[in-house]
Amino acid sequence: MEDVLDVYKRTYDETHPLVCMDESSKQHIKETRQPIPAKPGTVEKYDTEYERNGVSNLFMFFEPLEGKRHVVATDQRTAVDWAHQIRNLVDVEYPRAERITLVMDNLNTHTGASLYKAFAPEEARRILDKLEIHYTP
Repeated sequence: MEDVLDVYKRTYDETHPLVCMDESSKQHIKETRQPIPAKPGTVEKYDTEYERNGVSNLFMFFEPLEGKRHVVATDQRTAVDWAHQIRNLVDVEYPRAERITLVMDNLNTHTGASLYKAFAPEEARRILDKLEIHYTP
């Protein structure tokens, strides 16, 4: 934990941005019953029963020292999906950064191996060389 806390103490440097990353699955639901509309003196009433209607994954990138956020929704959460988001981080979001300090949890897909799974070895290495990875405990 001290490693991550030390990273958070660094001063802002646009050539070495600090970016935090996390992801979360979100369930899509749809109503199975029509709500009863509100009337004067009462609130709308609805049933908590729902029908499951798929799942999306949200990739969240946050640069705390600049207050910047970037969110991407995907259909699934795989190693290849993560790898494409990391390449986007390096090439699109921070193309002028010499190195990006990336803080994230240690989910099994959050590794350099995922980049090698998604891209040719030279491309995976190029992306990894732009990252300084710190895992949260």
